[in-house]
Amino acid sequence: MKLVGISGSLRKASFNTALLRAAVDLMPPSVEFSAETIHGVPLYDADVEAANGLPAKVSELKELTAAADGLILFTPEYNNSLPGVFKNAIDWMSRPSDDIPRIFKAKPVAVLGASPGNFGTILSQNAWLPVLRTLGANPWFGGRLMVSRAGSVFDGEGQIIDDKVKHNLAVFIEGFIAFVESAKRN
Repeated sequence: MKLVGISGSLRKASFNTALLRAAVDLMPPSVEFSAETIHGVPLYDADVEAANGLPAKVSELKELTAAADGLILFTPEYNNSLPGVFKNAIDWMSRPSDDIPRIFKAKPVAVLGASPGNFGTILSQNAWLPVLRTLGANPWFGGRLMVSRAGSVFDGEGQIIDDKVKHNLAVFIEGFIAFVESAKRN
């Protein structure tokens, strides 16, 4: 099985990138997991697309996602919604629009996230649902992981120091893998 995880943060000490790295460590050996970043994705501009085509980083993310059995979005929450830079990357990945089915149609997608606030990323995760519906993806509703007060969950090196969160992440990954396996059979 191939899965792709994308961190939707550009911050060097991002909690979501740390959560993505923790997911890498918790993946079973039977899963090929590609941990990706949105670094290198410029702001979407149709004039740039028309003149130059897709940026290299966008093409890379698209092809990794197209070849994957499932996609995991590690989303921050900015102002009670999804981050503009992350949405921008997905918008680029939906170009040209006739390529959307190849990249996203029926693709199992999980959304999770970490936030320094008290409510995790519940509003950001909810804000992704209309986007995923529009793309024709297959969102997984079997589990939710919203890491709140993330500053106390990770150490200065970005390692999870909260055993409950590490356990919950492992359960989340296990559940999503089962969902992807089920989707592949159907």
